[in-house]
Amino acid sequence: MDEIRVGFALTGSFCTWEKTMTVLEETAARYPHIVPILSETAAATSTRFGRAEDWQARILDICGRGIIDSIREAEPIGPQGLLDVLVIAPCTGNTLAKLAAGIADTAVTMAAKAHLRNGRPVVVAVSTNDGLAGAGRNIAELLCRKHYYFVPFRQDDPEGKPTSLVADFSRVTETIAAALEGRQLQPVLLGPEKTP
Repeated sequence: MDEIRVGFALTGSFCTWEKTMTVLEETAARYPHIVPILSETAAATSTRFGRAEDWQARILDICGRGIIDSIREAEPIGPQGLLDVLVIAPCTGNTLAKLAAGIADTAVTMAAKAHLRNGRPVVVAVSTNDGLAGAGRNIAELLCRKHYYFVPFRQDDPEGKPTSLVADFSRVTETIAAALEGRQLQPVLLGPEKTP
């Protein structure tokens, strides 16, 4: 098969971005043709976890190509068949809701809509404080939709944040490989993370 073209889209959940950079590096090592995509909010927001321009510089350094950060730039992904797989990591509760409702009002949701028209896989690495609350219905909706594949996830803090879910980011590249074969990694729901 020709070189796999991976779209790697980042949304909010800035507390997971450091992990995401590691995953982006791992993904780039395995799939060198990576197209970075940022939601407009992710592209423009500086937080206590880092400045927007510093994150963008790291992403550019890892991917070696320009970032798609507008609906206009994301729309051609579908008609031109630019990607073989689209990863959304981290995928916030807000983005989950938009995907489940078919709303394409950010670069990331437009990338997903455009990409799905070609019947190609979308890999979702969920990161949301309300995964077992308000976002639960949207996760369930996407789990039963064709072409969506979830990075296995777990409660990240069952006592302190009992409704919070976070993907096991160490399994993103494994999930990409499985999704390209049309397989969902199992189990999707992971038990508590083992501590040393």
